[in-house]
Amino acid sequence: MNKGRLSYSEVARSELFRRLMAKKKRFIIPMTLFFLAFYITLPVMTSYFDVLNREAVGSITWAWIFAFSQFIMTWVLCYLYTRKSVEFDALSEELKRQVQHNTKEG
Repeated sequence: MNKGRLSYSEVARSELFRRLMAKKKRFIIPMTLFFLAFYITLPVMTSYFDVLNREAVGSITWAWIFAFSQFIMTWVLCYLYTRKSVEFDALSEELKRQVQHNTKEG
């Protein structure tokens, strides 16, 4: 091991790192599952059911509205992640300070 440097394994065992990863998982996994379910619903619904083929407004079908809503959903998820990433960044900065402090001592 390099003298005065912490290995990734040592950093990964720290409480702060584990807290950061847990917070990220609690946010990213549900959002990813929601995104995938929402995204896959359109092709499944249009392939096996006729619900989305019915007219919603004039000659525009529900399939078109659902497809457009996927763009909106993507932008909303990006916005939510951008807001939440401020917390992740703060924990990352704290972790970097902790690592730098520990490498100066060791």
